[in-house]
Amino acid sequence: MITKLQLRFAFACLSVFWIFTAQAAKPLTTVAQLTADWQRAKEYTKEYLDAMSEDGINYKPTPEIRSFADQMLHLANANYNFGAVASGKTNPMQGKKMEEMADLKTKATLTKAVMDSYDFMIDAVKGMSDAQLAEMVKMGPREMSRETVLAKAFEHQTHHRGQCTIYIRMKGIKPPNEKLF
Repeated sequence: MITKLQLRFAFACLSVFWIFTAQAAKPLTTVAQLTADWQRAKEYTKEYLDAMSEDGINYKPTPEIRSFADQMLHLANANYNFGAVASGKTNPMQGKKMEEMADLKTKATLTKAVMDSYDFMIDAVKGMSDAQLAEMVKMGPREMSRETVLAKAFEHQTHHRGQCTIYIRMKGIKPPNEKLF
């Protein structure tokens, strides 16, 4: 026989379970916040591109690593890939390896290509609803929420932009100040 105490305990456990599962389905952030963060990241990356001298665009600190341009083009390619997965939009660079595109290795063409990738990402985010951020999508062999895909994309672009700090410093240029807000 189930006592009132046992029944109350079971009800409390189910209530806690329901609260946690309901919260798990909600995104941690909003489209508005993500849009603002990606806009800030775009502006910050533009400061990096502006800071690097024309003769530093194809600079490689050592032969076995990417050049400054290659870092930025890798970042841009990933913005397109992650943005397409997160939003379901068609990736206009699908199948292209931007790092291998010689016509993107001047300061002007590099800057345009990278800024275009941020515009794609920002438009992809703006085209989603807050509820869609919790939807699951497949990225390679993994399944994750659209919000997680965007978080991984943000982490990726931050990582590669940060690597470019060393390239800028090695060219004797002061890198842009951090832009957290």
